[in-house]
Amino acid sequence: MNPRVPWPDERLIKAAQDGDVTSLTAVVLRSQPHVRRFALSLCASPQDAEDAAQEALIILYRKIGTLRATGALASWMFRIVRNECLRHVRRLVPRGDDDAVDGPEAPAAPSAEEAVLHRLEVERIAAAVCALPPDQRQVLIMRDVQGLPGKAVAHALGLSNAAMKSRLHRARAVLRHSLTTTDRTVARPVGEEP
Repeated sequence: MNPRVPWPDERLIKAAQDGDVTSLTAVVLRSQPHVRRFALSLCASPQDAEDAAQEALIILYRKIGTLRATGALASWMFRIVRNECLRHVRRLVPRGDDDAVDGPEAPAAPSAEEAVLHRLEVERIAAAVCALPPDQRQVLIMRDVQGLPGKAVAHALGLSNAAMKSRLHRARAVLRHSLTTTDRTVARPVGEEP
């Protein structure tokens, strides 16, 4: 897998969109190293990155005809990979639906508005986690989302305990800042200056 392979040219993409199977195969093969690199930089783990890259390449193969501008292949693939990585992060966030208890002690079902707000909050957090640098994202997800012990995280990433704790602290600080910043942006009335 050579990362210096250029993106497919517009002529090749157009032929693939027109149904030429050889061109489509070439587009997928030439896009593969770039898609994998995107996934490795965006996803929390190498396994998630591999899954996201594979899914993105399948979408490319099946839906290349929906690409509006042949020159927009790279940005289209980046968005697909980003969405796949977000989907993997969302799977790690507990939904709370599985913890429902039957009987008189059962909590009231959330209203439609509460459910939408919860889903938006989960998506906002997932996007903020995906925006972290890869080294910080990995340690944060392994420690805080997956709940792995600190020593296990440090060992898996080839870090000392002190380095893992430092990286985790930076990741939490960046995430807190990111979420606080978006809270202020969302809470500001329309037309109000920052």
